[in-house]
Amino acid sequence: MTLEALLSPRLSLCHLAGSSKKKLLLNIAQAISEQYPDLDSDTVFNQLVARERLGSTGIGEGVAIPHCRLPGCEQPIGVLCTTSPAVDFDAIDRQPVDLLFALLVPEDSEQEHLDTLAEIAALFSDSRVREKLREATTSDDLYALAINSAAAA
Repeated sequence: MTLEALLSPRLSLCHLAGSSKKKLLLNIAQAISEQYPDLDSDTVFNQLVARERLGSTGIGEGVAIPHCRLPGCEQPIGVLCTTSPAVDFDAIDRQPVDLLFALLVPEDSEQEHLDTLAEIAALFSDSRVREKLREATTSDDLYALAINSAAAA
């Protein structure tokens, strides 16, 4: 699945507020529910937190990819966020996180979930992509930089 099909300008959130991992996940869940009213923000939040309990989705280099399969979700949904300041996310390298890509997929989409996660992780493994995204000053810039970076990869 292409990043352009997964992400929307309204779910590209530059400078998302949140002083903790849980607060960031709550703000992400609320943003999703505003764009997808059929998805309850409490359910989204609880599923994301449940996944984090299995192990942090902080993959290092200031990046986290919180994700879950979600009952009632009819299509994969991506949310790209930057934060300022960076937040402790229990990342593998113990560095705080300032770049997140949240992924929700339909409950029965196990292989698509894994394939999409791998694509996102590969994109964020490129230091040039991470730095470009961190330089975004508006949500529109963040979206455009993400789509252009994915297309160039």
